[in-house]
Amino acid sequence: QVQLVESGGGLVQAGGSLRLSCAASGRTFSVHAMGWFRPAPGKEREFVATISWNGGRTAYSDSVKGRSTISRDNAKKTVYLQMNSLKPEDTAVYYCAEGLRASESRVPRDFGSWGQGTQVTVSS
Repeated sequence: QVQLVESGGGLVQAGGSLRLSCAASGRTFSVHAMGWFRPAPGKEREFVATISWNGGRTAYSDSVKGRSTISRDNAKKTVYLQMNSLKPEDTAVYYCAEGLRASESRVPRDFGSWGQGTQVTVSS
């Protein structure tokens, strides 16, 4: 069974940066897409960023595009989310998830394993 453990969250001032990490166990990390999500009003999980199995393709929500970069290290079984120019509205618990397939996806139901989340708080 896949276990995902996020880290790197914290309290930061607006305009600051954080790098979230998600370490995975299990054998399927290197062949599955990964994603980052956060809660949103009226939604179970709001898409933030996703990356294909080999890092060749990425996608971002409009809310973080241009400010964030998703990357992965398959040898370390870790996916990262570098977040820059943080805004108070970025405050949330950020969850990483392992996809059910190799291709990146924006849809929560395309992900089968979820971490416990890491809190990001951005003060104004």
